Amino acid sequence: MTDTPYPYGTPDHPRLAVRGEAHLEIDPEIARIGITVSARGKDRRTALEDLTRRNTTVLELARTYGEAVEKLETGAFSITPELTQRGRDEKIRAYHGRVHITAVLNDFTALGEFTTHIADLDMTRIDGPWWALRPHSPAHGEARRQAVREAVQRAREYADAVGAQLAALVELADLGAENTAPAMPPAPGGYGATRGFAGAPAEAAPALDLEPQRQTVSAQVNARFIMTPPTL
Repeated sequence: MTDTPYPYGTPDHPRLAVRGEAHLEIDPEIARIGITVSARGKDRRTALEDLTRRNTTVLELARTYGEAVEKLETGAFSITPELTQRGRDEKIRAYHGRVHITAVLNDFTALGEFTTHIADLDMTRIDGPWWALRPHSPAHGEARRQAVREAVQRAREYADAVGAQLAALVELADLGAENTAPAMPPAPGGYGATRGFAGAPAEAAPALDLEPQRQTVSAQVNARFIMTPPTL
């Protein structure tokens, strides 16, 4: 019959439990920009035509940046009637149209110029940037490795304090490693602008100088070891 170790070890095989942690400061890999294109018209067709034209302008401008714009996605689209405030009849004063677009850029040199050009368009709002790492960034793996190394080092120090040595690893529980910055939070320092006038600008506005916000990558791990009998 094979002996089964006690859950908390034995005097001859004490069990040692520690936690390892790692927190890394990493430069972001991507930046997300939220773009809202708007239109207003006295009838539905006019609002829709203006919205379609402005949406096409934004998409075509984004595509001129080539691979710098890693992803371009259209989200919610709406055409909403605006009712008059007088009388009981449901009379429509105007129609409001909106399209929400998300752009993901990986070239921060082009980011300032891109945001300025988008903000210069008629009836267009821009929010962001929101800095982030990619889900499978190597930084996450490095944080986990550092957390494990820190757990082993901490366990060795505890064992050495009682005159023992680590004998075996019996459990390694990964608590996960993730980017602490949300994809698109209402973070301070974000950029927002709206242009609501008719007519194109006389000349292009100067590009914004945007400084990337470093990202925190964290990892935690629980480790349990068997150590040699201590010298007490």
